[in-house]
Amino acid sequence: DIIREAAFEGQHTSVVQEGLRLGMILFIVSEVMFFFAFFWAFFTSSLTPVFNIGGIWPPFGIEVISPWGLPLLNTILLLSSGATVTWAHHAIVGGLKQEAEAALYLTLTFAVYFTTFQFLEYVEAPFSISDGVYGSTFFMATGFHGFHVIIGTIFLTVCVIRLYFDHFSRQHHFGFEA
Repeated sequence: DIIREAAFEGQHTSVVQEGLRLGMILFIVSEVMFFFAFFWAFFTSSLTPVFNIGGIWPPFGIEVISPWGLPLLNTILLLSSGATVTWAHHAIVGGLKQEAEAALYLTLTFAVYFTTFQFLEYVEAPFSISDGVYGSTFFMATGFHGFHVIIGTIFLTVCVIRLYFDHFSRQHHFGFEA
């Protein structure tokens, strides 16, 4: 159990931490490549629309979601959650447990709102995943992103619990950084 090894047994030497950091870096690089493929598909389809979708973008019959509604609000929530999780990290490094908890609770609130708004956007979308390349790239990219937000929410919930039980200190907080 990685929490027991780190928090109670002190077995996470600098070598172990570097290995875990490298693993996280490689994971993030693989995720960047994963999402790059979806952006590539979207941009290729939009910049050079093929004949069988009418040679126009968006394809004929597709009503585009306005970027000034829920997408803008979700972007603001994501940027704000990045700021609050950074605030939590600085609070942990500074030994300010209550401040870190407050920042993490705010981050989790943003994540729950984001996920809720993403669900509403899906329900109200005027197109579906079966509406050609436009619908499939939209729902695949945003769906996987939403899935990542849900997993991140679970991880941050575990971090809040660990913070409550004093598993993080100024010197030992690698589990939060990862």
